[in-house]
Amino acid sequence: MTVMVTGGAGYIGSHMVYELADAGERVVVLDNLSTGFDWAVATGVPLVVGETGDQALVARIIREHGVDAIIHFAASIVVPDSVRDPLGYYRNNTMNSRALIECAVNGGVHHFIFSSTAAVYGNPAESPVKEDSATLPISPYGWSKLMTEIMLRDADSAYGLQHVILRYFNVAGADPKGRTGQSTKAATHLIKVAVETVLGLRPKLDVFGNDYPTPDGTCIRDYIHVSDLVRAHADALRYLRSGAPPLTLNCGYGHGFSVLDVIEAVKRVSGVDFKVDMAPRRPGDPAQIVALSERARSKLGWQPRYDDLSTIVRDALNWERELIKRQSRSAGAGLKAAI
Repeated sequence: MTVMVTGGAGYIGSHMVYELADAGERVVVLDNLSTGFDWAVATGVPLVVGETGDQALVARIIREHGVDAIIHFAASIVVPDSVRDPLGYYRNNTMNSRALIECAVNGGVHHFIFSSTAAVYGNPAESPVKEDSATLPISPYGWSKLMTEIMLRDADSAYGLQHVILRYFNVAGADPKGRTGQSTKAATHLIKVAVETVLGLRPKLDVFGNDYPTPDGTCIRDYIHVSDLVRAHADALRYLRSGAPPLTLNCGYGHGFSVLDVIEAVKRVSGVDFKVDMAPRRPGDPAQIVALSERARSKLGWQPRYDDLSTIVRDALNWERELIKRQSRSAGAGLKAAI
């Protein structure tokens, strides 16, 4: 049987495809390539270019590839953008997920793993935040993901769709083997932006708000290495295949770093100082959010391997350097073709 990975040409999805392929799983990728890249998909894994909301296409993939599990990453993910374009986020994240879930039910897919977010908690009253804490999103992005969580729970009750919902905290870093990483242009992830600034790809880094109720006034986040995150998905797939009941789990390390902490770590690891400016707060950003992740460890047997901020920064920086080399090779090939 086959695992379908939606968004499998994107940042986290491409890491997931490598994790599955390395384990000998049969995989098929569905991605519209709006933020992903065909070259990011592991060699030998079929890529279908299209939308998760295209039910005829999804049904055909499920049928032709014998899909029995779906890992659903495809989504729009930028919180401030969701504030500016809420209907676009509800269409891409919620409506397309509903269409995908319906195809899974109709196609006899047994297992569904959903890429959710800590944004469903909004501005939590407690930290670290537990899975049964109140879900009160403060952005359309958070609401779009929470709506899909609700649909999955109802689909399980009505149709027996076994699922695991994984609520991500701040994903960063890159494949330690250098095969894939965060490659989207104009990405907003803090560590991605910081390492781009180190390498001169950006003139400066903006800190959005330094008046939050935190020790240094900047937002605090729980940063998780992308390789540890995808391993949690692999553990969740094994869990579902054992016949275990649905779960909702946090994916984080249980400790946070402020924006200024991260900037200092990037400067230390890279050995490069760079310009940092203070800017106004962005809409939809909570002051602090850190995961309580014991449930993932106990239920899935998940054991993080890269719980170290310097390691996360190092892998992100190494990938950014690899991207520069890749773009230089592409530009050189294009020049030769033109000549």
